[in-house]
Amino acid sequence: MAALAGQHESISPMPENEDFYVRFWGVRGSISVCDENTVRYGGNTSCLEIRCGKKLLIFDAGTGIRYLGNELAGNGAAVEADVFLTHTHYDHIGGIPFFKPFFVPGNKFRMWAGHLLPDSDVRCVLCDLMMAPLFPVPLEIFQSKIEFHDFGVGEMLTPCADVAIHTAPLNHPNAATAYRINYGGRSICYLTDTEHKPGEIDETIRDLIEGADIAIYDAMFTEEEYKDRVGWGHSTWEAGVELCDAANVKKLVIFHHDPDHDDAFMDGIAEAAERRRPGTVVAREGLTLRP
Repeated sequence: MAALAGQHESISPMPENEDFYVRFWGVRGSISVCDENTVRYGGNTSCLEIRCGKKLLIFDAGTGIRYLGNELAGNGAAVEADVFLTHTHYDHIGGIPFFKPFFVPGNKFRMWAGHLLPDSDVRCVLCDLMMAPLFPVPLEIFQSKIEFHDFGVGEMLTPCADVAIHTAPLNHPNAATAYRINYGGRSICYLTDTEHKPGEIDETIRDLIEGADIAIYDAMFTEEEYKDRVGWGHSTWEAGVELCDAANVKKLVIFHHDPDHDDAFMDGIAEAAERRRPGTVVAREGLTLRP
């Protein structure tokens, strides 16, 4: 079922004792970093955990997913989750071979991707990721049950009865998918990787995120840096502010940090963004936000 632009299915009110939150396990773009100057914001690449009551949704599988997997494996309980990929550039899938729950019999996963070329699919891409001589063991090493689903960007996905996920295309090399997760009358949007057009609002994204509680946005560069990076497929925090203002989003979250932006630089972005749009948050590993 395709989602109509600007229309977001109404979800019933949040049941009592049911939580809805996003937790950040990887916030960095392009390549992971590890040094004393990046420890406060974190150096792992993209991975989000979103909980809709008891339902576990995972968005992107960069190096941050390894740490999420360690926590899930340490709980001792069987794991069932849906994994949604924005796209399959390496910084968004590089953690998949190191996600411990994939190796555990009895665990169940559904892997979703919506951007792939007509002659490819998400399982094929992941097989290539773990193919010799690039990796020592194949995808078949995983002992959990993994289903692979390719969808058309623009479709609405329903991983369970009370969760609606709307999708839209992003402006990125090889394409990427934006997600809006609606649950219990609230919403979290995930918008990475994408490039804005200077002086314009991306109407497709604005329709997707209209009135959202939280929008997590690709703000890899500053406006000054972007002048030398046009066409790279990434945006700025300033463009994120303009987009969220136009779409009446409650909270903007700056995400997909440049690997060369150390903690001091990110502090500067946080201060500037707070002045421009009070309440804006710069994502860091371990941060949990509730709509």
